[in-house]
Amino acid sequence: MQTMTIDDVTLRGKKVLVRVDFNVPMTADLKVSDDKRIVEALPTIRKILSSGGAAILMSHLGRPKGKPTAEFSLKPVADHLAHLLSMPVKFATDCIGAPATEAVKALKPGEILLLENLRFHAEEEKNDPNFSKELAALGDLYVNDAFGTAHRAHASTEGITHFLKPAVAGYLMKKEIDYLTRAVSNATRPYVAILGGAKISGKIDVIQNLLTKVDVLVIGGGMAFTFFEAEGYKIGDSLVEREKIPLAKEILDDAKAKNKRLILPVDCVIGDKFDNLAQRKVVPVTKIPDGWRGLDIGPETVKIINMEVRKAKTIVWNGPMGVFEMPNFANGTLEVARLLAEATKAGATTIVGGGDSAAAVAQAGFDKQISHVSTGGGASLEYLEGKVLPGLAALDTR
Repeated sequence: MQTMTIDDVTLRGKKVLVRVDFNVPMTADLKVSDDKRIVEALPTIRKILSSGGAAILMSHLGRPKGKPTAEFSLKPVADHLAHLLSMPVKFATDCIGAPATEAVKALKPGEILLLENLRFHAEEEKNDPNFSKELAALGDLYVNDAFGTAHRAHASTEGITHFLKPAVAGYLMKKEIDYLTRAVSNATRPYVAILGGAKISGKIDVIQNLLTKVDVLVIGGGMAFTFFEAEGYKIGDSLVEREKIPLAKEILDDAKAKNKRLILPVDCVIGDKFDNLAQRKVVPVTKIPDGWRGLDIGPETVKIINMEVRKAKTIVWNGPMGVFEMPNFANGTLEVARLLAEATKAGATTIVGGGDSAAAVAQAGFDKQISHVSTGGGASLEYLEGKVLPGLAALDTR
């Protein structure tokens, strides 16, 4: 990684402005319900404090549409962070203006301040230069540790770097990029990618990019049925993107031409309606009756994935294998989580690309048994597609 990191700069006596991703799920009574993203930012925060710097943290939370909303205040997050660090975390009631500047002025080395939600200002998502400049005035240097927002060119991720230097990566950003770079440019082989999710349209670029890099590409989830339709199978009422059938056919032909193994499910769990309590049975993918729909991969498909995963040295997984939010159709996804945990134990590098896949790994209790679970669904997907992430590209290089 050629991007400068927090290890390349002097922190002592500095007010360090850090973009973190504290966009975490909250309960109805405004308590943090999943603190993975906060915990992942702790090494960077601790490094600043132990080096004699003061940490000024900024983040967004939810979609407040450019105006202050009580339910999206970061105050409960500040309280949760204080609990995790066992020390006070100061809180500014705005991210710019007098509340922010006065709180920053009073901040001493070894102290932490969390600014109020960036998205209480519409200028954040518009990447407004004046807003970027106001944020930049708060710090002596800038650290981006918010991988989950790196695919967005917002004021706090891209715009700010035009006004505040040096601009460097935090430890979480570095870890994410190190693992994902391994997946897109120097994977140890055999290299297997497992892609799921409902629609092929959301994964076209990642399929086409990974097809040039992997040895085996496994496709599951709802998007598999568009491929089955392209192969002429009867798929009952299963999800299909009709306008993407020619593209699915093109991808199948491309895999053959490149001599890559593209594996589709051989069996699936079908339901007679889109409902957790639907009648269900396991059938070969060629025998889905009318009025039924595929909602998960079947046991034979899990066995095939197991065979590939056991041989692999690098495995990337992005997207569930079925309608994972319905417990009766979550088994295929949870099995893939288990297989990745076993592969990690056997020495493979396993990378889970955020979003639903990360949720599945956590739900199955295997999140600590995977080499790397990304904190950014959209950002990891775009990186796997081979796209440039604006928040990363804006940082200084060595």
